[in-house]
Amino acid sequence: MSTLSMAPPAPLHPARSTRLRLTVRGRRLLGVLAALPAAIALSAAMLAGGSALASDEPGAPGATFETVTVAPGDSLWAIAAEHAPGADPRDVVDAIVRLNALDGPIVPGQELALPAEFSR
Repeated sequence: MSTLSMAPPAPLHPARSTRLRLTVRGRRLLGVLAALPAAIALSAAMLAGGSALASDEPGAPGATFETVTVAPGDSLWAIAAEHAPGADPRDVVDAIVRLNALDGPIVPGQELALPAEFSR
């Protein structure tokens, strides 16, 4: 007796691999294209937002302050204790530093603005 075996019919089109293969250049381009919307949004936010409102009108918050000239031997602590004796000197020194945008030591002859809440 003979056996007859039937093989399944061959596909009309051979199976193709669908895996995407990127070169180094292609990966870099894909990374740039993926980051581009975030860079555009960040640039637009930096250009359009963050503007401060500066005003010298009497009703503007924080517009009132007293100025004091630094004398030889003065320190921020001494100025704070002299001009706001009822307040914590640490809070007054911090407010003076923020208001005057100080990033170093004070020098004699320098004018410092004192916040209104701590002036006499």
